[in-house]
Amino acid sequence: MIPSALLYLAGAFAALALLSFMILKVGALMSDCPDGGPAARTAALSIATGYAAIGAGVVLLVGAALPFLGTETVLTALLPLGFAALALGLGFTQAIATLRDVLAPKPAARDIPAAAPVMPSGDAVAMAAASPA
Repeated sequence: MIPSALLYLAGAFAALALLSFMILKVGALMSDCPDGGPAARTAALSIATGYAAIGAGVVLLVGAALPFLGTETVLTALLPLGFAALALGLGFTQAIATLRDVLAPKPAARDIPAAAPVMPSGDAVAMAAASPA
């Protein structure tokens, strides 16, 4: 059980480290853009840190299920490694989408439609009627 657990942990944490590095690399490449460049590195570092923390939890949670797989075979390490890779890949996709959304150009004030006028609620109307003019 120990060799398959070590194989799993080495592979899963290596994948986690590589994907976290890729988030930082994408942020560094996006920092060359004149629109959102200055914020790109900070956003990438923040998102990569969150991804690494959640990803490490996933790796350890899946690793905790290794004793339940029973016998010592190659499948004992590869099945959980595949599941961890799937979970890390989905998290990576979400992290890159979040980075893209954070750095997307904000619409100009003239492009935002005007909001409907706010109607006072019952409490505001009662307070205005009760206050002396």
